[in-house]
Amino acid sequence: MAQAPATTIAQEFAARFAGSLALHQRARQAIAGGINHDGRNIKPFPPYIARADGARKWDVDDNELLDYVIGHGALLLGHNDPDILAAMQAQLPHGLHYGACHELEVRWAEQVQKMVPSAERVKMTGSGTESTLLAMRIARSYTDKPIILKFEGHFHGWNDYAIKGEKTPFDAPTSPGVLKDVMDTVAVIPANDPAALEARLAQGDVAALILEPSGGAWATLPFADGFLAQTRELASRYGAVLIFDEVITGFRWAPGGAQERFGITPDLTTFAKIVAGGMPGGAVAGKAAVMEMLEFKDEPGWNATRKVRHQGTYNAQPLAAAAGATCLEKIADGSAQRVCDDLATQLRTGFNTVLEQRGLPGFAWGESSVFHVALGQSCNNRSAGDLRKPEGVATAELKNSAGTKATAMLYPAMMLEGIELFHGGGMLSTAHTDADIERTLAAFDRSLQRIEAEGGFGA
Repeated sequence: MAQAPATTIAQEFAARFAGSLALHQRARQAIAGGINHDGRNIKPFPPYIARADGARKWDVDDNELLDYVIGHGALLLGHNDPDILAAMQAQLPHGLHYGACHELEVRWAEQVQKMVPSAERVKMTGSGTESTLLAMRIARSYTDKPIILKFEGHFHGWNDYAIKGEKTPFDAPTSPGVLKDVMDTVAVIPANDPAALEARLAQGDVAALILEPSGGAWATLPFADGFLAQTRELASRYGAVLIFDEVITGFRWAPGGAQERFGITPDLTTFAKIVAGGMPGGAVAGKAAVMEMLEFKDEPGWNATRKVRHQGTYNAQPLAAAAGATCLEKIADGSAQRVCDDLATQLRTGFNTVLEQRGLPGFAWGESSVFHVALGQSCNNRSAGDLRKPEGVATAELKNSAGTKATAMLYPAMMLEGIELFHGGGMLSTAHTDADIERTLAAFDRSLQRIEAEGGFGA
């Protein structure tokens, strides 16, 4: 084992990012938990960013960071895309919020229609969590059934109906603050088990099956070959609405999302992030017959007993509509997605090559333009390079891959190299370059050396 350095990763991190540490200590006195998103619960403390451009951010200490968080995946075109900025700047003098309908929201919805196979009708929301909540409500009204069915480890936002089964242990009966009666309306089963899926659907009470078409947690938990197609067939057979949660995959996996890439069309689709061009906003899209549940009608009793209620002060607000419509129009030809996919392939392959060369346990995997890295664990097919599905690793182990000592050390180690990852992985944008990939792989190699020297991989 290499000799431990005089200055540890943790010590150097605290010194290099002293301004962020001071701000975090200040934030803890004003903000509950010190953060405004659980995903920013970063050890030893989160960075505080002062500005961003392209594929880079600069923190309050003026450290330059190559950014793989990329707005939690929202910024397919990177920070400050000039066309999106111009569209927003053009809208600013005309007003931020009309409290009324406007042409931009129509243009925005029409663009979603053009790009997404399932989008016969579109309804804008304020966020991804709102989108999944609305989709579930629509499905229950449409089918007149109570149960939402989901897969272990799939993330659908933080609404009460979405969080069951998202984290291990998947069979936890309760979640703090969520009523048991609510939890009982959600059923959770393992993915990649067609028999279990059919058995639960056959009970006849499932309004909707909701899933991430990438596999759980943006391709952390890949689907077995053919399973996604089986979900479509079985949902149709048993009269359940199939909901694709494309908050991350939407417009990233392809211009029409994962449903275009895989050729499988759901009944409803939920969006956020890229759909709003990086601004706050989301959408539900779907087949006209299902989306009809949102319409007002003159039929006696319809509006009171069948129509799904949906408000939202900031739904399709003009600034988000300008950013969203411009972004979608710009990425509609698929060239942006191809660039990002190629860069991510280079990264996944490169990470596995570095690990092989160092003889250390770990692997990188993912699909489309995302990647994940697990250290201190082994899979059977790392030598294949670009992995979509690690072999020989249990679902729970993949879900908890960020919990190993070595993986926990990777974030601060890479930050010291000027690279910011996102939950042990990351996402690409068109602002990233081949040179950025080379720099990242070199930084990864040096980070592994430091982690090993500090005992991160054990004896």
